[in-house]
Amino acid sequence: MTDPRRPFRLNVGFIVHQEVGYSHEFPFVYEQIQIADDLDLRHFVGLATIGRTPQGLIVRGKFSAETPLECVRCLATFDFALQWEMTELYAFKKKSVSESGLLLPEDMHIDLQPLIREYTLLEVPIKPLCKPGCKGLCAICGQDLNQSDCGHPQRSADSPFSVLKDLLEE
Repeated sequence: MTDPRRPFRLNVGFIVHQEVGYSHEFPFVYEQIQIADDLDLRHFVGLATIGRTPQGLIVRGKFSAETPLECVRCLATFDFALQWEMTELYAFKKKSVSESGLLLPEDMHIDLQPLIREYTLLEVPIKPLCKPGCKGLCAICGQDLNQSDCGHPQRSADSPFSVLKDLLEE
């Protein structure tokens, strides 16, 4: 049974004593969970499969969730769907450690939370958009142009490449 305060901390001692090739599945389902101070997830579903290898324990995970993000154009908050997979090795000995640097702790408990956080944040877009055609805000009055047109002329961004747009019109 997992600790509700640390839901991704798993006792894997029983896997260590199995033969090479043995694996065990750990399912996760949470309606809402806070992975870290900077990451809240909803509808979290995942499956971690931990297998015994000669070098250590291989952790394979497949996860999906939603996280609230703010659109960079219109500043509206929206739920963004995430899906990710991960594969990491918890080595038995220092000489078998992979580039991720994970070593199996002596108490045989591994905490997947830091890994889940890292892989989740890699899936979050740098410039999230609420929808592909988001019109953003009016630069003059701040009206959300997705809801209604305020009547102000919308200038294109002052860019050194704006001259190229004129070439397309010719």
